[in-house]
Amino acid sequence: MKLKLNYIKLPVLLILVGFLFGFAEKRNNSRKVSEVKVQFVTGENLYVTEEAVNKLLIQNDVAAAGIDKEILDLNRVESLLNNHDMIENAEAYLSLDGKLQTKISQRKPIGRIVGNSSFYLDRNGHVMPLSSYYAARVPLVLGVDSSNVNTAYPLVDYIQKDEFLTRHITGVKRLPGDKFELEMRKLDFKVYFGKAENIALKFNNFKAFYKKALQDEKLETYKKVNLQFGDQVVCTKK
Repeated sequence: MKLKLNYIKLPVLLILVGFLFGFAEKRNNSRKVSEVKVQFVTGENLYVTEEAVNKLLIQNDVAAAGIDKEILDLNRVESLLNNHDMIENAEAYLSLDGKLQTKISQRKPIGRIVGNSSFYLDRNGHVMPLSSYYAARVPLVLGVDSSNVNTAYPLVDYIQKDEFLTRHITGVKRLPGDKFELEMRKLDFKVYFGKAENIALKFNNFKAFYKKALQDEKLETYKKVNLQFGDQVVCTKK
């Protein structure tokens, strides 16, 4: 009888051990990050990729699938991402199913500086390096560098926010005295803007001139359009 009981106890014991082992493993896994998910704001061009973000987190021992949730520092994850040259803002949080979610908004270039060194000017007026993943279609900015890029920012920023100007202006050139000249798409004439002041007034005058000259089929007859006087447009014919 005792022999039979011993035979019965052994399978029960093995089942119990297996159950406890499985329970412990399941509980341990529930304490770990199951996946790292990178989400970019919809519609943005990828100046940095999901693969690059994951690699950054792994290389800095900040986050990876399988890491214990208790040692995961979300503030450090956000700080690391926000210090990336291509990222404007990042948020990190854990979902209920154990996934580390990162929501990333990238920096947005509004102009590309061309000269001894090349870089972008972003929408906040800061220097932004070029991306190896994507080249932005923005106006070229000449005659400035990182030390005086702020002189061109108000003008480039205004152009970027205006659909008509974005469609027609391809270049911004800084001249001596912090004055500017604009390059037009598909048109021969130069637009002399003068200093980056009274910007809205000058561009409103330019739009009125452009509309009238287009109606009169005279756009091709000009070689220079001068906006520096603010309240008027002075044109020079070919």
